[in-house]
Amino acid sequence: MNIKSILTVHILILFLSIALSAQELLPTSTTCQIVKHTYYTLSYCEKDEQPEWVYYELTSEMVKGRQPRTDDYRPDEKVSSVSAQLEDYRHSGYDRGHLCPAGDMKLNLTSMSESFYLSNMSPQVKEFNDGIWNTLEERVRRWALIYGRIYVVTGGVLTSNKGKIGPNRVQHTKVLLQGHI
Repeated sequence: MNIKSILTVHILILFLSIALSAQELLPTSTTCQIVKHTYYTLSYCEKDEQPEWVYYELTSEMVKGRQPRTDDYRPDEKVSSVSAQLEDYRHSGYDRGHLCPAGDMKLNLTSMSESFYLSNMSPQVKEFNDGIWNTLEERVRRWALIYGRIYVVTGGVLTSNKGKIGPNRVQHTKVLLQGHI
């Protein structure tokens, strides 16, 4: 992410956090499977077995939380069809990449636990997940600390099909889109 992009995002954060309420920022869904959890909302794409987008409000309290990571990866019972399963990722060569990161959900046990639904994951190569994606997640948390409250929309580019993994045929895409407003 270059300096111009970062400045644009900062301007959007300031403008939109003042001008709009959280519900006005909620994206539309092309999949008709909106899943609402306590701390985030997603649009689940059945054909790709992953979220079209994930949306949440991130506050400084959430970032400062002390809830330890649970690593309780599991299918999402709120998805009307069957969500991705653990066996989809086994021996696939891909990480279960959070779109709503566990590091953003340290407020309490519910927030942390919800972040491990497989409906919140997109297959990511380890170098990407541990590298630039992690760097971006950390930057977003810093913004939440600076501004007190930001709104995050994250999603993969599901039109760039790189193949499928696992018995449920989870589409491997490049997660290239993360907007913070």
